[in-house]
Amino acid sequence: MRIVFPYIAQPHQIAHSLPVAMEIARRYPEIAVHIACLTDEQEAYIRRLASLYPDSQVAYERLTLPGPLRRQLTRRGPSVLTKLATLLFNKNYFETFQAIVVPERTSLYLRRIGLRAPRLIWTRHGAGDRAVGFARDVRHFDFILMAGRKLENRLLTQGSLRPGHYVTGVYAKFDLVRLMHSNAPPLFGNRRPTVLYNPHFNPKLTSWYKLGTQVLDYFANQDRYNLVFAPHYRLFDAHRDKAASILRAYEGIPHMLIDPGSTKSVDMTYTMGADLYLGDVSSQVAEFLINPRPCLFLDAHETKWHDNPDYLFWSLGPVIDTAASLGQALDGAVAGHPDFLDRQKSYIRETFGLADIGPTAPIGADAIVEFLRKAHS
Repeated sequence: MRIVFPYIAQPHQIAHSLPVAMEIARRYPEIAVHIACLTDEQEAYIRRLASLYPDSQVAYERLTLPGPLRRQLTRRGPSVLTKLATLLFNKNYFETFQAIVVPERTSLYLRRIGLRAPRLIWTRHGAGDRAVGFARDVRHFDFILMAGRKLENRLLTQGSLRPGHYVTGVYAKFDLVRLMHSNAPPLFGNRRPTVLYNPHFNPKLTSWYKLGTQVLDYFANQDRYNLVFAPHYRLFDAHRDKAASILRAYEGIPHMLIDPGSTKSVDMTYTMGADLYLGDVSSQVAEFLINPRPCLFLDAHETKWHDNPDYLFWSLGPVIDTAASLGQALDGAVAGHPDFLDRQKSYIRETFGLADIGPTAPIGADAIVEFLRKAHS
């Protein structure tokens, strides 16, 4: 049996499927596990993560992409065009596998261009509440890995899951995080509490365009908190000049760390190291709350969020619509955290449904292999 794990999008998705690949390779050495990359940089990063699994043997291969599109990918990062083109130009390659395991939904395009035999398996990436994570097209996957009851119940309600075609209790990214950050040093050398500001990239949802500069200016001119500004990876992925200008503007401020898109912004370095989460709709808040702490949410769009399941996480801390009194709001979020603690714990149980703190990628690996063996028996 041959299984491929292709990576056609941004690096924040890699950790959601790579541990499953490594566990299949370790637990089932008779199965050929292939890792398909687009660039040297991407492969180097994946190899660094894979080195945490020294008992797993996998094959690395390079996906085909025409020269002009590869240059665009290098300049501006993955786009819809480069992702679809990668799937199209590598269709024959994908046809040689029994299964294709992906963390994104774009790969469903393979069905539209006639790929039939390989089973398409989705690991998801992230565990947020926004509707994009519950798109109805996910029913076209042959098998799905997911975390907890919240995800399962919502997908069942909309008819996107079939019995025997999914498994719960899997959030593979946490496996890597435990291996990488078991003895992580503090983010700052002082004793101030650290705030993580993590705005989303979608202009219709993010707080960045309306409030972001005000947030950064507030932290630059106060002496109570540290700030890590680590937005969703895609916010600056295609706007690297803007990211560079922000780095210059706040350069040399010792209590501020600006990270517009390094691997640390996607491997939970900051969500594990911060004391308070400041954001809008990024699913990283769920990863932050695996250890319950204060949250403060920014509503820059006059959102009718109450009783909206897409904004369930906004019930886990105060919501404000201005940065004018940010210091007071931050202090209030810290002081008022006990009022949200039980709600946060319940949210995490429903979101991740993890029985203990052990690895979950082995659960996903076993479920995939069992499903494939039944499908090909």
